[in-house]
Amino acid sequence: MNSSPTLLTAVDLIDAPLVYKGKVRELYDLGEHYLIVVTDRISAFDYILEPGIPDKGKVLNLVSKFWFDQTEHMIPNHMVHADVNLLADVIKKPELLKDRVMVSRKAERIDIECIVRGYITGGGWRQYQNNGEINGIKLPAGIRKNQKLDVPIFTPSLKNDVGHDEDIPVPKMQEVVGKSLTTELMVKSLELYQFAHEYCENRGIILADCKFEFGFVDGELILIDEIFTPDSSRYWAEEKYALDINIDSMDKEPVRTFLSHTTWDKNSQPDPLPLEVVEETSTRYKEILNKLDINRS
Repeated sequence: MNSSPTLLTAVDLIDAPLVYKGKVRELYDLGEHYLIVVTDRISAFDYILEPGIPDKGKVLNLVSKFWFDQTEHMIPNHMVHADVNLLADVIKKPELLKDRVMVSRKAERIDIECIVRGYITGGGWRQYQNNGEINGIKLPAGIRKNQKLDVPIFTPSLKNDVGHDEDIPVPKMQEVVGKSLTTELMVKSLELYQFAHEYCENRGIILADCKFEFGFVDGELILIDEIFTPDSSRYWAEEKYALDINIDSMDKEPVRTFLSHTTWDKNSQPDPLPLEVVEETSTRYKEILNKLDINRS
């Protein structure tokens, strides 16, 4: 992939109403469908950092497109197409948005993040250290950090548009969306994880955990948002896997590492990222395309 100019917003490039501007994605209304533009913005602790990460948005979009294609036999998804050439009537300077756009069906979002953990790390590890459980699931004593679980577990969270999402046990999810839908989402999430974990394992990658979002279109359950991107999943290079350490994951780990060694108070806009951190992070994102063998321009 040849590096392109960093894209921080597409507002001036899209001739359609802006519906939502998230930390990374922008959503535009095309009438029957939405247009999703994936920018190069990067965030930490709810702050948008400067500068952006070159090609990050392209990687996220290409990875999502790849996995939506790979899993459509398991469950339908919201993707209509990701071809900038079909959007000449709404996009100015399409060369700037190549590989960054996805036209999607409009879905009624289910306000649950469906998280699957195959390894005990991150927030799951912190929960386990506190009480031997993750989202109310009691686990055996003596599990070590980064250890592979005997069976992947489903650990949902309740989506909050303001503030952070809330980890909840499955019975709480049943109260929110009903027992039948909870079971269907759990089964689908675990099936998707197992499918991708096996695909990655054959390419020297460990898919440690991931999260999904689902919605309804005309009563049909579909996958929405993003899928198995470095922002929504934790990828480890097989050769870096070890117990009891902080594994260098294939995402924005260089940014997290840099920030952890600064005096930033996490309550104010941080200083711009150093060039070497930006470049290393960009390289890290693009590495996943090579590892997953995803065709790209």
